[in-house]
Amino acid sequence: MTYDDAIKALSNDALKFVKDDYIIGLGSGRAAATFVKSLAKLIKLKGYNIKGIPTSLQIKLAAEKGGIPLVESDQVKHIDVVFDGADQIDSQRYVIKGGGGALLRENILFGLARKVIVMADKTKFVKNFTRTVPIETHLLARGLVTESIKKLGGKAQIRSSVRDYPFFTENGNIILDCNFGTIKNPRALTQKIKQIPGVLESGIFLKRPDVIYKAKDGGRFDILQ
Repeated sequence: MTYDDAIKALSNDALKFVKDDYIIGLGSGRAAATFVKSLAKLIKLKGYNIKGIPTSLQIKLAAEKGGIPLVESDQVKHIDVVFDGADQIDSQRYVIKGGGGALLRENILFGLARKVIVMADKTKFVKNFTRTVPIETHLLARGLVTESIKKLGGKAQIRSSVRDYPFFTENGNIILDCNFGTIKNPRALTQKIKQIPGVLESGIFLKRPDVIYKAKDGGRFDILQ
């Protein structure tokens, strides 16, 4: 089952959080790509002076196609609002991100944002995290991080791309997908992960969204605030 109609509907609804002269963070993934299309139409319709900050080449190309002016995160002091997706959302409103490999840039934008809006379909919502946690890691720290994850009760596996070649992020790092089983205390786990030398970012984001859109069947959606 797909939730494309609901994702499109909530992307249009989320435009109510956009104002003229805003700096907007553009996350990665299906929901974010759909939102970029809606944002591009709004800018043309209203003539807004908006600047976008993409988190990946995928979104950068989509924004350029839509005529959205772009800047880099190191050129701004804040971001008015970030729109992004999620790989899983738990009952405490923490999110796991990084399925597409853009977690480092995405978390930087979360940190700069005055408001964070996450959009996801209902299959991503769980009581406790159960999926693997992506950890962006410096290549030279692969062994150290793998052993450290084992001491934390997890099992790390290097992410591969096509033909079993290692997957490299746009920042030139590798990703270790780490299985911790059921995660009941994501904040404590992430704080321990980020203390490991060579870890650039954890896929569990400690800054929780201000607004969460939940795509449902039949083109419907809920808004959780």
